[in-house]
Amino acid sequence: MFDGFVEDRIETSGATIRVRYGGTGPAVLLLHGNPQTSAMWRHVAAHLKDRFTLICPDLRGYGLSSKPPAGPNHVNYSKRAMAQDMVEVMDSLGHRDFFLCGHDRGGRVAHRLAYDHADRVKKLCVLDIAPTREMYANTSDEFARAYWHWFFMILPAPEPERMMQADPDAFWLARCAKNGTDLFDEALDEYLTTFRDPETIRATCDDYRAAASIDIAHDDAESRKLPMPVHCLWGANGVIERCFDPLALWRLRAETATGRSLSTGHYMAEEAPDEIADELAGFFQ
Repeated sequence: MFDGFVEDRIETSGATIRVRYGGTGPAVLLLHGNPQTSAMWRHVAAHLKDRFTLICPDLRGYGLSSKPPAGPNHVNYSKRAMAQDMVEVMDSLGHRDFFLCGHDRGGRVAHRLAYDHADRVKKLCVLDIAPTREMYANTSDEFARAYWHWFFMILPAPEPERMMQADPDAFWLARCAKNGTDLFDEALDEYLTTFRDPETIRATCDDYRAAASIDIAHDDAESRKLPMPVHCLWGANGVIERCFDPLALWRLRAETATGRSLSTGHYMAEEAPDEIADELAGFFQ
């Protein structure tokens, strides 16, 4: 994976971040989702590395990045704290401003980063999410059943952790591999190996607890709309398509938002890496 890329560890003010980076051209920060790692960008990176400098970190709490304690009100897994890591990674690598794309949890970190550091983000692309606040506010029976893990993982510690740690492979596969594991090819070992770490499971739950508490408070406090262009892509075969109007919801949060569905499910960058790469190359002009 990531032929020609450098793998490094970068110390931020709150965590140690594992990052893969390489390529040539304008900087693009790519943020993975749950329960994955930066490996989810492996195929997209192969398509884009001749046109862009690609920075693919593991978010704090995931993969080979560190897993700090949650802190009061899960503050250390607020998207604000996770976004600050990413800005410091980009500072360390010498990128003052950059294009930004996030999938799933990484999209939520990217959303907060674009609010808190709007002068750094040239354009924002989000994959298969609607804004967190609006998703909770518009929760339906169908959404709650499909995204049951949102509501399970925010239960008080240590009950979700204890159940997930009893068989982490089974939990991961139930979440991500209902149609088999071929989609994940060479990344599957990294996904499963890192998820077996009890600290990863604990940190993952803290990430979701933050999303349902402090992150909502931060989003409710926003009176601004995102000033940079926002492009949202979502899977026509997924939950976001069935339960929400993602483009309408992003237009509540951004001054300019475009978007469309692709013929995928949730794991868009692995299901259709060529299409995602083409969308990013076209948008990040």
